[in-house]
Amino acid sequence: MRISELLRTALRSLRANKKRSFLTIIGIMIGIAAVITIMGIGDGITQTMYDKFGNNTKQGQQSTEIYYLPDNENSTVNGFTQQDLTNIDNQFGGEIRRVRIEHETANLNTHADIGDVTKNVTVSLLKKPTTAIKLVAGRSLSANELATGQAVALMKLSLAKRQYGTAQNALGTTVTVGTTTYQVVGVYKNQAEYSLDGDQNKYGAGLLLPADLYYQGDAVNQGDTIKLTFDQGTDAGRISKRVAKYLKKNGTAANQGSYQYEDMEKELKQFSSQMNIITKFISFIAAISLFIAGIGVMNMMYISVSERTQEIGIRLAVGATPANIMMQFLVEAVTLTVTGGLLGFLGGAGLAHLIAPLLSHSIGGGIHIHAHITMTAFLLAFGTSAAVGLIFGILPARQAANKNLIDILR
Repeated sequence: MRISELLRTALRSLRANKKRSFLTIIGIMIGIAAVITIMGIGDGITQTMYDKFGNNTKQGQQSTEIYYLPDNENSTVNGFTQQDLTNIDNQFGGEIRRVRIEHETANLNTHADIGDVTKNVTVSLLKKPTTAIKLVAGRSLSANELATGQAVALMKLSLAKRQYGTAQNALGTTVTVGTTTYQVVGVYKNQAEYSLDGDQNKYGAGLLLPADLYYQGDAVNQGDTIKLTFDQGTDAGRISKRVAKYLKKNGTAANQGSYQYEDMEKELKQFSSQMNIITKFISFIAAISLFIAGIGVMNMMYISVSERTQEIGIRLAVGATPANIMMQFLVEAVTLTVTGGLLGFLGGAGLAHLIAPLLSHSIGGGIHIHAHITMTAFLLAFGTSAAVGLIFGILPARQAANKNLIDILR
């Protein structure tokens, strides 16, 4: 029999027992969906970690970062200046494509003149209005004020009470940070500087200021993080370690802190390896349901062979060979499982995309996980479901092929 004829016959047979076929397909679908969901989320977490912390290899470039950590956590000294960038360029210019200062925006330690008192405060910078704070007095910063860099500020409630007694009294006062004097237009409810999982909370700072106004003049050429950009194929990690070692001796703030480079690529490879092991282990557990579903397929095919003894006899009588009979029932089993596999792939992919945002919310820290469904996952779903049909369908198919025409006619 031709393949097209076998498929039509298989579909007619499956439609003849719709409920039984549907329940069997559901079993395969659940098993495949579980595996695809786990793979999609596991690969998505790994991909997200590489996108956020790994060397960027897009557009033929790689990038790494070196951090400055002051010995005194309340220090306002910047670890990098324009002089440091010039020195790095002179020393490593042939190996580094570009070096620039990365400006941080969360919980910056600095001095501020509040009223007639100079205090150490933490400052976070805003580029757009936020709904993550709750105002207790005044108003928030508008989009126009942030875009044009107007000298306005929001103050934390605890700081306002400590300096002015009440939140209302702080409105209209001024704070001077660096060379810029800001007017306080709002006071917001206290938040912790760190979340329960240890991530920084930028809205726990003492002051919220416009980012475009804060980084101007000399501040543009100062910071605590530099970003190194390399051509693709360069050993970015090795060169970055050499730059950090050079800065420990020659950095402008070397005597007040330390310069550190973390080889995130190495750590990410270890993380990826561990994630693969975890994903495979959980997928193996989920695949047990496929084994159970496969037994269901075998049971259904045995019942089908038993119910269709007369049909098998007629086919044998008109010239069908045992091989034809066996192929017919194998195609039915594979059609059943592949249908469940494809539906399971679609269901698993959809479920992975639904779960990923929930994981992002629970993890926090600005990490946004997206499910990563690959062609490998599709081929796995298709191949596994087809294999289940072949493995668990072959015994019932052989039983059908081994039926004796004379015995059937009796």
